[in-house]
Amino acid sequence: WSSKTDGFRLFTPESLAAIEQRIAEKKKQPDKEKEKNKHQGVEEEQPTPQLDLKIGKKLPSLYGDIPSELIGEPLEDFDPYYSDHKTFMVINNRRTIFRFTATPALCIFSPFNPVRKAAIKILTNS
Repeated sequence: WSSKTDGFRLFTPESLAAIEQRIAEKKKQPDKEKEKNKHQGVEEEQPTPQLDLKIGKKLPSLYGDIPSELIGEPLEDFDPYYSDHKTFMVINNRRTIFRFTATPALCIFSPFNPVRKAAIKILTNS
């Protein structure tokens, strides 16, 4: 990510589709390859979340200033660990990081539903 403000991207239906595609590609990875590596003693490195982008922490200054129109809005996650997780992040005006699941809430409210967006704004900017 660059320190420019163009690094902040809204979480859109296209973002969700891209995440679902990465998840499907990961599932298609042949189990035989995993077994082969296991028998050869090669362990697959599991990615871990970045400590500076944990929930409840302040967004590091290296990411730059957040445009005012993106405060409290669902954004694509910066952390590469979440590239194949159905999540999005929200940053409030104090630069605190919140992370939410992109699966339907209560099985009916998509992440793009206005009611859910309003609830997220209230929760993150209390």
